[in-house]
Amino acid sequence: MKTPYHFFLALLMLVTGSLNTITTKYADIACAFGVSYYPRDEPASVNSCPDRSEGEHHFDHPFVQALAMFIGEFTCLIAFKIYVFFNSKDPKVKAKHDFNPIIFLLPALCDCTATSTMYVGLTLTYASQFQMLRGSVIIFTGLLSRVWLKKLLKGYQWAGMVLVLFGLVLVGLAAFLSGSNDASAPNPILGDGLIIAAQVIVALQMVVEQKFIDKYEVPPLQVVGWEGIFGMLVMSVLCLVFFYTPGPRAGHTFENINDAMLQIANSTQITLAICGTIVSIAFFNFSGVSVTKEMSATTRMVLDSVRTITIWAYGLAVGWETFSGIQIGGFALLLAGTFVYNNLIFTPLLRRIGWMAPEDETEATVVDEKKPLLDANTSGSIND
Repeated sequence: MKTPYHFFLALLMLVTGSLNTITTKYADIACAFGVSYYPRDEPASVNSCPDRSEGEHHFDHPFVQALAMFIGEFTCLIAFKIYVFFNSKDPKVKAKHDFNPIIFLLPALCDCTATSTMYVGLTLTYASQFQMLRGSVIIFTGLLSRVWLKKLLKGYQWAGMVLVLFGLVLVGLAAFLSGSNDASAPNPILGDGLIIAAQVIVALQMVVEQKFIDKYEVPPLQVVGWEGIFGMLVMSVLCLVFFYTPGPRAGHTFENINDAMLQIANSTQITLAICGTIVSIAFFNFSGVSVTKEMSATTRMVLDSVRTITIWAYGLAVGWETFSGIQIGGFALLLAGTFVYNNLIFTPLLRRIGWMAPEDETEATVVDEKKPLLDANTSGSIND
């Protein structure tokens, strides 16, 4: 029986999950004064803002935004420590789990690489495309699980992966037909390609977590928190290194953290967007873990799908993108593939009406509804 608390958790996950992508995109398209983008004797920057004062440019700082995300993840460790403090008498909380925090370094490195790549992609494509294409992680997770974890994939899992593949083709086709004249999505094809490529790293992260971390029985919020710590350290170092690396951003650098700080200070919109990213990712992780614990992983997956629809609808409402039937068809296939892969709704229904043979009880995959599904990233980061 669902209680008001369950509905609150579901609504919190939906709202904060949607806000995470929306605030990140808002920062991408926001304009503010920063450092000089190019020397005065060079042409105006392609990143300059039209119809704005000379010198204003878009907040093109995907690595700084990734750093903000990891700050949000780090707050989950603080929340976990507070929970342990107030529930210290609970035997389950007091149970000792011996592990070396360094085991979270490799997943954190994967998270850094994937998140940074996806944020670069988000600067080039639509927010809804960004959210939809992340569903491609199922294909790479399934293949890595087969090759690395030596898991045999069921027929319905292969079918789910094929549906996801067809969905990706349609979503990619929608990006191709949309062109690249929209200021909010200057190069959707390249952006979509980067987002899909990042899912390979996301899948690797998830398989690594399943292989090396699950055996330590570390609480999910603690996993997120430690990955947030390592992620903050790694991204801080990378931002400094990229400041001295030649690149396409302000001052001919690969990432100009000085420009980012100036733009944040000079723009309330960017400040609110960055703060929104930090707060939303923290509450999204909390609510996601809580939904899985209090309800089920299936509920979490459904809410994540509704989150994609919410982001798409918001993009249409504010004029970030135009309606595309092809895109909706692609999303429908992505969604169907996700459910089929996880042996949910479609396959049980087909078995019930006799159109699909029942699973062999000795080989059937037993889904623990209180544990995150394989394609539901337990880290709960932007990849979630």
